[in-house]
Amino acid sequence: MDRRKLILGASLTAAGALGSAAAAQRLRARDGIKVAFLLGENANVIDTAGPWEVFQDTMGSVDGRMAHFELFTVAPTADPVRMTGGLVVKPTYALADAPQPNVIVVPAQRSAAASLAWLKSASEKAELTLSICTGAFQLGRAGLLDGLTATTHHEFWDSFEKEFPKVKLQRGLRFVDNGRIATAGGLTSGIDLALHVVGRYFGEETAARTAAYMEHQRVQAT
Repeated sequence: MDRRKLILGASLTAAGALGSAAAAQRLRARDGIKVAFLLGENANVIDTAGPWEVFQDTMGSVDGRMAHFELFTVAPTADPVRMTGGLVVKPTYALADAPQPNVIVVPAQRSAAASLAWLKSASEKAELTLSICTGAFQLGRAGLLDGLTATTHHEFWDSFEKEFPKVKLQRGLRFVDNGRIATAGGLTSGIDLALHVVGRYFGEETAARTAAYMEHQRVQAT
């Protein structure tokens, strides 16, 4: 059976709440929601691959028709990017050529001035901007977190608070959703944030089906 049909047809009752009032706000479900993964030097593999798997496995429904996310990678140039562990990825687009995404995902990586400038600009027009792990530092350096709550990997809590005094750090949460900006804790927490985003677009039932297909035990916001 086709994996997307399996996901769409599976049945699972979801437990738990979506989280905060901002987090519970549904986004407009439609086909072809563009998701850009911003990559840079030493970008973390699971920060990227976890949410990518969630979005690629999601098959929602809009007016009785199947809908999905359209995924692509973007980096300062189109040259291959070396990620953690030596994995080399050829970006889909260079920053200068990338289409405007609806959703931006920022994994942990080394800062690059050009990437931060693109992130700041593209985020203004995006529906959601997400960071995974220390990707929150990239959002902070782009000025996207001032006055908001956020989280990041537990080993970097102190350094994050020191660098971003205008951000209220939430220690120990799997993810924090501010509405248009959301941050996840370390590594695999990006999977839970991505499933949460699926719920915001296509509803909790679709998010639960996707998690079940992935054999992933979710941790939801409370």
